[in-house]
Amino acid sequence: MKVFVTGGNGFIGSRVVHKLCSSGFEVRCLLRATSDTSRIHGLTYESHIGDLRDAESLRSGVEGCDGVIHLASISSWSAMRSPLMRQVVVDGTANLIDALGDNKNCRMVFVSSVTTIGGTAGPDVLDELASFQLPEEPFVYATAKHDAEQLCRRAFEENDSPVIIVNPCEVWGPNDDDFITAEYARDTLRDWPALTVSGGTALAHVDDIAAGIVAALERGRPGERYILGGENISAPDLTRMILEAGGQSSKLVVKAPNGLTLALVRSLAKLGLPTPINPDLLAHAVLYWYVDCTKAQEELGYSWRPAKNTVEELVRWLKEAGHVS
Repeated sequence: MKVFVTGGNGFIGSRVVHKLCSSGFEVRCLLRATSDTSRIHGLTYESHIGDLRDAESLRSGVEGCDGVIHLASISSWSAMRSPLMRQVVVDGTANLIDALGDNKNCRMVFVSSVTTIGGTAGPDVLDELASFQLPEEPFVYATAKHDAEQLCRRAFEENDSPVIIVNPCEVWGPNDDDFITAEYARDTLRDWPALTVSGGTALAHVDDIAAGIVAALERGRPGERYILGGENISAPDLTRMILEAGGQSSKLVVKAPNGLTLALVRSLAKLGLPTPINPDLLAHAVLYWYVDCTKAQEELGYSWRPAKNTVEELVRWLKEAGHVS
C-alpha cells in the first residue's frame, strides 16, 4: 500500500512516517523545497515537492497512491492568526479532496483535533457525538479544523469518498523541537514559582497517536471520526507531575484565578504590551478538554500509555537536549 503523507516532517507526522515505514508501507511525503526533514532522516520515502495551496502538486502527489494521511497544518500559536491558517487548514484540505476526485479506492485520513470535539468549563468528558460550540474568537484553530472536517464529511456524504477523521488529544513526546506542546513542560521546570490554572486536558504520547492514525487508515470506517485520546488530567495535577519528573517536587505551585488571569493577559495584549503567556493559549488552558476514546479503542485497537510515562520521557528529552537543567 502506497501512502501520500502531508506534514510528514512534523512532530506528529514524522512519527506517522516512522510507523508506516516500519509496517511495510510505501511512503510519499509532500514537502516544500525548504522543509526540514531531520526528523525522518534515514527513512526510505519518496519526496514530493509541492504545497497544499498548489492543487496541481497535490494531483500529482496522490497519483498511484492507495491512501492519504493529511496532517499538514498550522500549529504554532504565533502563526494561528495569520492568513495561512485557513489557506492551509481549510483551503488545503479542499484542494486535497479535489485532487482525489472520484477515486473510491484511495482512503484518506484527515488528522483533525480534539478541539473540534469541544472544551468545557467543568471536567465534562465528551465523545464523538458532541456538537461543536466553541466561538471562532478566540478559537481560530479549532474553528478552522472544524470547517475542514465539514469538507471531509461533505465529500463522504455527497461523493461517497472514503474519508476518515481522527481527533488527537494533546500530544506530548520527545523531539518537539518547535515546542508546540513541550513549551508548557519546559516553562514549568524553568519558572519560579510554577504557575497553573483551573482546567484540564487529555494527554497522549506522540507514538500512540501515530499508531492510532495508521490504524485509522487500515481499519477506520469512512464517514466516521475517532477520538485519539489519553489520560484526562487536570492542569494542576499535570504541573505537579512535570515537577516530580524533573526532580523539582518541592517547587511552589501557584494556581492563578482563571477569570482574573484572562482579563489581565487580554488587557496587556490590547495595549500592545508583553504578556506572560499567549492569550489564545491561555483561553485553551482554562477549559477542560476531557474526552472518551472508547470508539477508537474498540474499532481501531487504539491504546495509550499513562500520562506519567509520557511526561517522564518528555522531561528526560528536555534535559538531554539541554532545554532545562
